[in-house]
Amino acid sequence: MVRVKDFGRRRCGVGGGSGEGRGGSGQSLNYEFESPSHTGTLLTGLNALRAKGLLLDVTLITEGQAFQAHRVVLASVSDYFRAMFTDAMRESRLSEICVGGVPAAGMRLLLDYAYSSRLSLNLDNIQDVLAAASHIQVVAVVEACSNYLQTQLDLENCVDIATLSETYSLEGLRSVVYRFMSSHLVELAQSADFCRLSKMQLEHLLACDLPVNCSEADVLAVTLQWIDINLSTLSAGQRAHWAQRLLRRVHLSEVPVETVVRMEQCDAALKRLLCAELLRQTKMAAPPPHSPPLPSPHSSSLLNSRGMELAVVKVGGFGIGGITNEITYFLPSTNKWRHLTSIPHVEQCNYGTAVLDNDLYVVGGCFNQSLQENIHPFGFRYNPMEDLWSTMAPMEQERCRFSLTVVGGRLWAVGGASEEGGGGAMGGDGGEGEEGQEGGCACECYSPLDDCWDLVTPLPAARTQHAAAAYGHHLYVSGGLDRDTALCSVWRLDTVTGEWEPRAGMLTPRVDHTMVRVGERMLVCGGWYEDVETGNRVLVDTVDCYRLDEDAWHTVTRVPTPRYHAGIVAVHSTIYFIGGFHSDAMFDRATAVIECYNLDTDEWTTGEKYPADVWEHTCVTLYIPRCRDDMEVMPSPPTS
Repeated sequence: MVRVKDFGRRRCGVGGGSGEGRGGSGQSLNYEFESPSHTGTLLTGLNALRAKGLLLDVTLITEGQAFQAHRVVLASVSDYFRAMFTDAMRESRLSEICVGGVPAAGMRLLLDYAYSSRLSLNLDNIQDVLAAASHIQVVAVVEACSNYLQTQLDLENCVDIATLSETYSLEGLRSVVYRFMSSHLVELAQSADFCRLSKMQLEHLLACDLPVNCSEADVLAVTLQWIDINLSTLSAGQRAHWAQRLLRRVHLSEVPVETVVRMEQCDAALKRLLCAELLRQTKMAAPPPHSPPLPSPHSSSLLNSRGMELAVVKVGGFGIGGITNEITYFLPSTNKWRHLTSIPHVEQCNYGTAVLDNDLYVVGGCFNQSLQENIHPFGFRYNPMEDLWSTMAPMEQERCRFSLTVVGGRLWAVGGASEEGGGGAMGGDGGEGEEGQEGGCACECYSPLDDCWDLVTPLPAARTQHAAAAYGHHLYVSGGLDRDTALCSVWRLDTVTGEWEPRAGMLTPRVDHTMVRVGERMLVCGGWYEDVETGNRVLVDTVDCYRLDEDAWHTVTRVPTPRYHAGIVAVHSTIYFIGGFHSDAMFDRATAVIECYNLDTDEWTTGEKYPADVWEHTCVTLYIPRCRDDMEVMPSPPTS
């Protein structure tokens, strides 16, 4: 036994008459040592032994080439070799093992990886490495190959990468490849590689519920193009069999009948199959008797419904933490609220929102800076299919608390407040004016094709915090504030002639309300007015309907939970009321509640609460890809 002298202990501070430094019980302390370089040292040492031919105990033979290695190294990185060397297999006792089906080039690179932890992948060696790593089950390398191929994906190699993903059962890579091909279907169909898709691959591509960058008529055209080239050498029976299988994957009920009839790629036999399949899908898509038809993607300017689902979208607003630019959405198929994106601007409010060609537009608004409200004219456009924001030309005038409405493929901005008016209602040619008197409200329209705004005929009466909706080529504007006066008046703009005309006024003045169109009806929901005697705000709890053919209003229902600044939106024949706050005086904002009114059944229902209290937001409907599995699910609201 080695003894340490007393003076040595004292010098090191580990001894003493009272046992200090020994835990007080005479026992010595443990010293934990961990070398950060040990892993590298171990690999370097093993690699040096391999290079010098020392302690090697197995030789792998593939494609006539021999590779020497250490069994323990192979077993540590490969499930295949671990099972071979540790189980009672014949190969565990052999010094030479033939590994059939593994490329020699791939084996060499895998052995280099096993002894160094490094691997350099490129398009020249990726297939050899993937084949070897899949065969001998080096999971980390298989994942690395899959990730690398995703980064290299383009139109020239996507068919080959799809084949690799299916050959080696790389489901994650396969999903990415088919999503890419779907989103570039038009470009892919124009390349020579499109015809290299196998029958099963094209069927899978058509069956995937993934967004495409073309209409369903284009999907049909490229399918017929592939059939004409790839099935021509088959027998008549086989050709009919595969043509029918592929055509069943095309949503023919979304293709205009005249387009189907005019398809030039069809011979007589194929045309009969096509018409029979169109008839079958049309019957399947027919709504049950006495049920209202659902709007088609064409009526919503959606290019194609593949992989898309109509969602309720909440834009911005206020929450417990203050103002937010967050945009969330609710898909009925998942019954969950998810984060979608955020407005690419400093936190702002009181902007205009609209949806045109399934792009979300957020325009104008105001933000606080140094305790001062700043109104701006800038706008942003969001494409949900590509998950991308882009800028657009600013309005001719900055404005907030205005209406932004789609009419005739253009955006129409009406009224609101501006910096020029000191934050008050903006004027047109005549400046501000009392309701019904000389004055005006500046308006402008935006053309997405030209990316420019043009001033148009001003509304004859100044107003802000109003509502608007469209029917045909007419724009309806209701209520709002003229200075401090709550309005009940309604104006209609003929966007073709540029003429405004008054229509029947609402039953009740409304400010900060919403106007929605459902079929032939215009409905106003929410809002408030001031009590003449007390000066207090009064919530309007009715939903009133305007009949366009009669130019008259009537009340259809009362809101069970009247609220200020709720987000209100119509989905088919149902109106959603989301968030808001109950009392303006007490600012009761415990309002995550969602209530829905069905116009067809005249019934109210209460949905699951929004995940957070929210108010002064806007709501729209937007088709969102179902495949957005990267989006964060918002937590469920607390039960009360």
